[in-house]
Amino acid sequence: MADEPAERLEVGSIGKAHGLRGDVHVRLTTDRTERLDPGSELTTDDQTLVVGSSRPHQNGWLVKFDGIDDRNAAEALRGAVLRAAPIDDPDALWIHELIGAAIVEADGTERGVVESVQANPASDLLVADSGALVPLTFVVEFSDGVVVVDAPAGLFDLGDDD
Repeated sequence: MADEPAERLEVGSIGKAHGLRGDVHVRLTTDRTERLDPGSELTTDDQTLVVGSSRPHQNGWLVKFDGIDDRNAAEALRGAVLRAAPIDDPDALWIHELIGAAIVEADGTERGVVESVQANPASDLLVADSGALVPLTFVVEFSDGVVVVDAPAGLFDLGDDD
């Protein structure tokens, strides 16, 4: 079932309360700001929250959830991780789909398996089981559990001890 919490993706977290009327500061861990559109449903470990309103604020968002009407209720949410169902966007690369994918160079050379994706200001990095770090800007294709990369010569040799 797609709506079970275990199948939801982490999209952000709730910080401190803002003001007296139940607004909270939210830090998104996704670039999909539509996660905070009015009517969007987000889950925490123990409840479903519906976004009433949101607006950018400093390095995050101020969000008013339906039914969270005072500072005490807002403070009770502090530290909660927000999750949501995956978005169906065939043109997007999703971290949960990349984990476990084979890394193959354009010439067919196999370079390992994606263990994780590491955030990096210039470009997020695929972390291979070999220890190689591959910027997502080098990904040319992803399908059927295979990431095809066009990496510069020597990228996969950087960790080798000669």
